[in-house]
Amino acid sequence: MKFTRILSAVVSMGVMLGATVWSSADEKGLDNPRRDPYYNAMKDKKVVFVPITMGWDLTEGWAAVLRKQSKNLGYELDIRDPAGSTDAGTRALSQAITEKPDLLIVHNPDIQSYARLLKQAQKAGIKVLQVNMESAYATDTYIGADWIQIGEVAGQALVDHCGAGKGVSNKVAIVQGVPTGAGNIYQMRGLHNVLSQHPEIEIVSQQAANYDPSKARDIMATVLQQHSDLCGIMGVWDSQDVGVGAAVQDAGKTGKIFVVTSGGGSKPGCDNLQRGLFDELISYNVPLQGDNLRQAVAELLQSREEAGVSKISYFTPLTIITKKNANARNCWTLDDLL
Repeated sequence: MKFTRILSAVVSMGVMLGATVWSSADEKGLDNPRRDPYYNAMKDKKVVFVPITMGWDLTEGWAAVLRKQSKNLGYELDIRDPAGSTDAGTRALSQAITEKPDLLIVHNPDIQSYARLLKQAQKAGIKVLQVNMESAYATDTYIGADWIQIGEVAGQALVDHCGAGKGVSNKVAIVQGVPTGAGNIYQMRGLHNVLSQHPEIEIVSQQAANYDPSKARDIMATVLQQHSDLCGIMGVWDSQDVGVGAAVQDAGKTGKIFVVTSGGGSKPGCDNLQRGLFDELISYNVPLQGDNLRQAVAELLQSREEAGVSKISYFTPLTIITKKNANARNCWTLDDLL
């Protein structure tokens, strides 16, 4: 009983103290003590973004999100576009390291070209966020696709359509992007994780188009001439693989050859599903990646932890898009992100 009375008195005192605090606010509300530290941590900081190239739906989508956030939070965003040149990207990163920004955001053309520079940036105390295409060197944060999972999903789709007793044949073709790119290397591992369990699947062609739709079209036109009974095709990026779909259309095989690809889920990719250039698009959802980028930028700029101490990855969930669900919910436009 004595303990109960003491506890009741403590609770009552807490209520009275709370009422006193609120009363002292003169009924005009209270300042949030977390607000100023949050905005001050971002204000006047410098963030440098080095993409593979601007002009892609992926990079334009991420840039739109970052521009909006930088305006809202008061940090400086500097986008340095190498226009697809790894040499220009190397120079852009080298220059950025000498300037010592608070954060580098890097979209790697392959797993090795920037590895030494990313390590150099971390040693210089610069935090580094890699987006969607990883380097062999791990930095503070990676946000993007789980490419091995994409390869496994695509491989299973090929098995579902071209496995034993399912298609006109068991023949499939693979159109790679840049062979040394993380998205390519890891997708191939995921693909073969699945196909190794299905020896009936025969890969009759595995060539690289280097993200060039014209080259992808030429490759596939030749493959179709050599293998008129081809059952399925896997490409690694929808912007490249419009060339694959065009070659299938030219050969009069639309709807007869299963085509699976992957991409950021933009409306042009979904339109190409409706046009019959693809049958399945594995989307890693650029708008969702943008949300993750925003969060990671805010966390890295607020954190007092030194560069390179922690290494965190976040793989964005995948959405399988077909004609049936190629709608506004799954297919974004740049205007949606502005």
